[in-house]
Amino acid sequence: MAQSMTDHFHDLPNYFSTGSDEERAAARRIMRASIPAGMTDRRNGSDEHIHIGAPHTWPEPKPLPDGLLPVKSFELDYLPESIAPWVGDISDRMQCPPDFVGVTAIVALGSVLGRKVAIRPQRETDWGEVPNLWGCIVGRPGAMKSPAMQEALKPLHRLESDARKENDDARKHYETALVLHKIEKEVVAGKAKDALKKGISAEGLLDIDEPEEPKAKRYVTNDTTYEKLGEILADNPNGVLAYRDELVSLLRTLDREEYAGARGFYLTAWSGTSGYTFDRITRGRTHIEGACVSILGSTQPGRLAEYIGRASAGGAGDDGLIQRFSLLAWPDQSAEWKEADRYPVSAARERAWNTFVSSVSYDAMRFGALRDDENGLPYHRFDDAALGIFREWRAALEGRLRGGELSPSLESHLSKYRKTIPALALINHVADGGGGPVGEGAVLRALAFADYLESHARRAYAAGGQNETAAAKAILSRIRRGHLADGFMARDIRRKEWSNLTDNAAIKAGLDLLAEYDWLAPHTVQTLGRSRTTYAINPRAFA
Repeated sequence: MAQSMTDHFHDLPNYFSTGSDEERAAARRIMRASIPAGMTDRRNGSDEHIHIGAPHTWPEPKPLPDGLLPVKSFELDYLPESIAPWVGDISDRMQCPPDFVGVTAIVALGSVLGRKVAIRPQRETDWGEVPNLWGCIVGRPGAMKSPAMQEALKPLHRLESDARKENDDARKHYETALVLHKIEKEVVAGKAKDALKKGISAEGLLDIDEPEEPKAKRYVTNDTTYEKLGEILADNPNGVLAYRDELVSLLRTLDREEYAGARGFYLTAWSGTSGYTFDRITRGRTHIEGACVSILGSTQPGRLAEYIGRASAGGAGDDGLIQRFSLLAWPDQSAEWKEADRYPVSAARERAWNTFVSSVSYDAMRFGALRDDENGLPYHRFDDAALGIFREWRAALEGRLRGGELSPSLESHLSKYRKTIPALALINHVADGGGGPVGEGAVLRALAFADYLESHARRAYAAGGQNETAAAKAILSRIRRGHLADGFMARDIRRKEWSNLTDNAAIKAGLDLLAEYDWLAPHTVQTLGRSRTTYAINPRAFA
C-alpha cells in the first residue's frame, strides 16, 4: 500500500505541468495528504523531515537578509553655490530626494561645458580630464525619479529648444542659397559655352563655391543609434548628453554581441578626449576629434542589482561600463511628506539658468586658462593649496586600489574617480565664476561629494552581490499576491517574465535562498528519466 501511494505521488508533477486546473488542484490535495511522515527533505542532501499541510508542522521561516548598505544623505553643499538653492527648491516643491535633482544638474552642467575646457590635475604633466560625467538615479517606482530629473533638465531642454529654432532658420537660409547656387551655375555654364565657342578659356568661370551645409547644434539626445550619435558629435565637437529614462535597458542592449561596436564607442566617449572614426560604405568617413558623451538615466533597485550581479560575475558587462557611472545615487526614501503648493523661487531659478547660459558661452582663455598649442584644449590646473589636497586624496585612493581589500567591481568603480574628482572640481570652479587655477574650495566640495558617492556605490555593488536576495523577495511577493500556487515549479516563474525574475540563474538562487530560510520546501522526483522540482509553500508565508 505504501509503495503504491509513493508511485502515485511520483506521478503528481505531471498533473502540475500538463493537467487541467481541476486536475492540478486535485494533485495538490493528494500531495498534501499523501506525503508520508518519514519523507525526507532533499534540500542540500539533508535528511531533515518535512510535513506539508498543517501549519504547525512547518518551521517558522527566518527573515530574509536585508541587502542594502547604509548610504550618506545628499547635502546641497556638494554643489556649486550658483545652482544649490535651485536644486534645493526643486527637491522641496516635489518632495523628492535632493539626490535626484543634484546629480542630474551636475551631469547636465558638465555636458554643457564638455570640451570647452579641461583640467590638468598635476603640476607638470599633460594628463587632462574634461567634465563630461555619467550619472544614474536609482529609486523605486513612484519615487519621483523622472519628474525630478526632467525639472533639473529644464535649462538643457530650453537650450535645445532655442538651438532647434536656430537650426531651422539656418536650414532655410541654406536651402535658399542652394537654389540660388543652382541658378548661378546654369548662368555661368551658359557664359562658359559662349566663351568656348569664341576660343576663350572658361576655366575660371566654373569656379563657384557651393554653400556650406549648416551644422545642427545639439545639447541632448534621447534615443539614437551610436552611428547617428557619432554624426551629431562630428557637428558638435563640444559633446552632448545622452538621456535614457530607463538606463538598464540601454546597458542590456549594449551587452548583446551584435552591439559590440556601440559598446566600444560609448566606452571611448566616456573619456571625452579620445578620437573616434567611423568608416561606412554608404556614409563614408566620419572622424570625431574627441568623442565626448555625457550619459544620464534612471532605473529601479532590483533591475540595477540584477545587472550589477551579472556583470560582477564575469558576464557580458564585465568591462567597466557600469563602473563609469560614477555619479550613482541610490538614496533612502523618506517616510515624511508635506504639501508644498507654491511657486518656484524665481531668483534661484534665474541664477541657475544664467549659470547654464554662461557655461554655453564659456571662453576658457578669457578666464585665465592655458593652452599648449592653437589646436589643443584650453585647461586649468589646481592652485598650490588645491593641488596639495588633491595629491593627499589621490595617494590614499591609490593605496586603497592596490591594497587588495576592495571587490574587483568596486575597485574598478573607484578607479574612475581619478577623472570624477578633477571633473567635479572644474565644474564647481567654472559654475561659480572662477578664473585662473582651480582653488581649494572647489576641490574640497568635490571630495565631500566623492564620500557621498562612494557610499552609494558600495550599496549598489553589495546589492548586486546579493542578487539571490532580491530574487527571493520578488518570488515571495508573488506568492503572497497569489500569483504562485503551492506546488509551483521554477518554469512557472520564468514563463511570466516578471520584473527581476527573468534570469534562470537568479530564479534558481532565489528559490534556493527561500528554501534555506524555510519559506519553501523543494521536492524533486524522477519522471520518465527526467527530474522535476516542485516547491511547497510554508503556510506561514501568508501570516
